[in-house]
Amino acid sequence: MKFVRIAAFALTAFAAFPSPAADGLKWSEWNDDLFGRAQAEQRFVILDLEAVWCHWCHVMEKTTYADTKVRELLAEKYLPVRVDQDANPDLSSRYGDWGWPATIVFGPDGTEIAKIRGYIEPERMQALLKAIIDDPSPGPSVGEAFEVKPSTSAFLDKEQRAALTKNVDESYEEKLGGWGENQKYVDADSMDLAITRAEAGDAVAAKRARQTLDAAIALIDPVWGGVYQYSEAGSWTRAHFEKIMSFQAQYLRQYSQAYALWKDPKYLAAARSIERYLAQFLTSPDGAFYVSQDADLDHETDGHKYYALSDGERRKLGMPRIDKNLYARENGWAISGLSAYYNVTNDAKALAIAERAATWVIDNRALPGGGFRHGEKDRGGPFIGDTLAMGQAFLDLYASTGNRDWLTSAAKAGDFVATFRDEGGGFVTSKSAEGKAGVLAKPTKLIEDQVQVARFMNLLNRYFGNEAYREQAAHAMRYLASAAGAMMRPLPGILLSDEELAVEPTHMTIVGHKDDARAKSLHALARALPARYKRLEWLDLREGKLPNPDVEYPDLGEPAAFACSNRICSFPSFNAEELRATVAQMAKLKPARG
Repeated sequence: MKFVRIAAFALTAFAAFPSPAADGLKWSEWNDDLFGRAQAEQRFVILDLEAVWCHWCHVMEKTTYADTKVRELLAEKYLPVRVDQDANPDLSSRYGDWGWPATIVFGPDGTEIAKIRGYIEPERMQALLKAIIDDPSPGPSVGEAFEVKPSTSAFLDKEQRAALTKNVDESYEEKLGGWGENQKYVDADSMDLAITRAEAGDAVAAKRARQTLDAAIALIDPVWGGVYQYSEAGSWTRAHFEKIMSFQAQYLRQYSQAYALWKDPKYLAAARSIERYLAQFLTSPDGAFYVSQDADLDHETDGHKYYALSDGERRKLGMPRIDKNLYARENGWAISGLSAYYNVTNDAKALAIAERAATWVIDNRALPGGGFRHGEKDRGGPFIGDTLAMGQAFLDLYASTGNRDWLTSAAKAGDFVATFRDEGGGFVTSKSAEGKAGVLAKPTKLIEDQVQVARFMNLLNRYFGNEAYREQAAHAMRYLASAAGAMMRPLPGILLSDEELAVEPTHMTIVGHKDDARAKSLHALARALPARYKRLEWLDLREGKLPNPDVEYPDLGEPAAFACSNRICSFPSFNAEELRATVAQMAKLKPARG
């Protein structure tokens, strides 16, 4: 699984829990001169990619980098660089599959020599550093990068869809739920795919989605709310206690969508618990969202001890560190999660929090041309993920409110995302390379970014009827269609992108004045109806036609709701009962691939 997320000042040597033993190690900064210095001094570069919230990063700092022999070897032949991966999406995207901490060793010319996932104990680190000094040849962890030649088709063929579906289905753990066996968490794309199938009547998908959502409730902090990052050892009850925004936003959205579909009160309770945590712990005084909360209180009090305590006992000991940086990407994720929560609860406070955060990001992180910076001061970038997250957040706010200003902002974000396009295939993660030497001079193209571009641009096209957006989605999808065969892991996001590009979303339109209580009621109902892949609009004829007037709606003299699916539109609905029946009927229509 890919984790990406922190620091207003690009990267500095930092210690989440400073210790005297680690103070003797001199960390260098990641900058354009790094490899020039490495070549001049004939030193290797060792990159420690870590996260403020990461338990094993703290352990490695306390043990491995405090080890006398490790420090001697580093001083002899290495330039050690510590980077906060949350602050540096380019580096975290390139090496995110290696988990945190990630340790990468480069030759003086920027070639990769070794990539190690997770905690490295002192003895193993000593052996690694010695071995590289003796023989700096790239090790088996590096492997050969494969080149993706984009497919001529923007769609998967029948065999590709079957193979990907089989791979995703076989990754499901039938006994305990979840996709994957050792680490237990809700994989975002796998759950979206399962919910999509469940909405279409797939009983197996519904069973898997519900089994996983039921089990994952064990990852929600029963005291403060919020969801822990994951559980280990093939169990849902052996949590790692980091609370990271990506998981808060994802789980908030998916439990809200699950409640819309199944009306199970425990899903609503789970969503409320996460929303409460966001509001009370991760909201800044300005209304923007922080990044994460640490797994541990300090080196002596880890999460297993701390999070077993009551509220009062926790506060008596102190608070685990909250990363108070404010990133556009993390705020976009949070806004989307809160929008989904508002859709099923009609909680005006949650919507107000989401809109306040969106306004803050526009005021404080906007770039010319519709894009967004990551933090207050970025080392590299701009990064595609920040604008993608905010663009999707704007679409979600538009669906939740009918306010066309949000749709306009989404379009501007889409235009900025298009500037990351590589005519050789796909979209790059960052407009600036991480370095000038070796592998770092070649831009990263992340599979997850291509998935998000395809899905976001496709939805923009549905709202605007603009073929330029569809072409951008197709450009990402051609890259994905080619890459699918070369990737060894399950890729549910590619299946989602392919399906959404081929099939019309459930389309609901409220026709009526926005200050009419009857129209407001219909819009609230439409928001709460289950449809993960949805186009929801509010046509107030006083504002003129919708941006994509692909359906002509009559003025019936009173508010009405229309539902369209698979190129078929319903009769008008004038009340909740009629609209529910209409949408349920539309959901049963088998989608036709275009």
